[in-house]
Amino acid sequence: MTIRFDNRVAIVTGAGNGLGRAHALLLASRGAKVVVNDPGGAVDGKGGNHAAADQVVAEIKAAGGVAVPNYDSVADPKSAANIVKTAVDSFGTVDIVVNNAGVLRDKTFHNMTVEDFDFVVKVHFLGTAYVTHAAWPIMRNKAYGRVVVTSSNSGIYGNFGQSNYGGAKLAVVGFMNALRLEGQKYNVFINALAPVAGTRMTESLMTPEALEKLKPEYVSPMVAYLCSEQCQRTGEIWSAGAGYFARIEYREAPGVRIEGRAPTIEDVEANIEKIADLTTNKIYRTSGEEVQAVVGA
Repeated sequence: MTIRFDNRVAIVTGAGNGLGRAHALLLASRGAKVVVNDPGGAVDGKGGNHAAADQVVAEIKAAGGVAVPNYDSVADPKSAANIVKTAVDSFGTVDIVVNNAGVLRDKTFHNMTVEDFDFVVKVHFLGTAYVTHAAWPIMRNKAYGRVVVTSSNSGIYGNFGQSNYGGAKLAVVGFMNALRLEGQKYNVFINALAPVAGTRMTESLMTPEALEKLKPEYVSPMVAYLCSEQCQRTGEIWSAGAGYFARIEYREAPGVRIEGRAPTIEDVEANIEKIADLTTNKIYRTSGEEVQAVVGA
């Protein structure tokens, strides 16, 4: 069955280049009306122009699709809300939000300014929250919506010199975990993408051979599926890149329980290998499930 997005309205943030551009082009090619958001700044978020978003809109229209540009920054609540307003003013509603906008200001933590830390967190984490917050009531009221947040293996697994970026990218997973529970009964599903792709943000770190394998277009099919009506999964993390797709999951060891008395530091030291042993493990889907296991109820 061919998956299409006819009569669906999609917002893709940071869609002027790289992954966002690929996502927007694919959704539009399958019938979605797309708001192409991009303030047109450099990789570090400085500067801005309309050319990036306008070019992608022109590509979509040249291929017979429907799209409008938006140049607002996700890092400000009012500007982020205006991105959603652009969708409503242009197409009457919003069905899909792909939170893709991103910047990099990489430095080791001891060399990083608080300003650079704050700005990266604002774009990646708070920007995701701001745009989603503006779209959420619309999707909830009509009992339909699909949201993708963009995480990263830098947050899930760690990467040197990216405490700001990695912290924000794991924060969106916690954000998703809560919204999964709030949205599922309204048919508003949310998933996290951890892409591996060659973009403006990563091209200087990769060889030409790696960049050829890691085209953004190889990630977008996963995003489009997560945005589709056919997708009935929510609250999960997905890796995608180079034609590879996989689900990522947190697991918890069975651990060690000290009973009949108050535990001591020495108990932890004596049992640390058993406490850390993940040979067998459990999967929890809510914090309440984990709390219940901890108390032994």
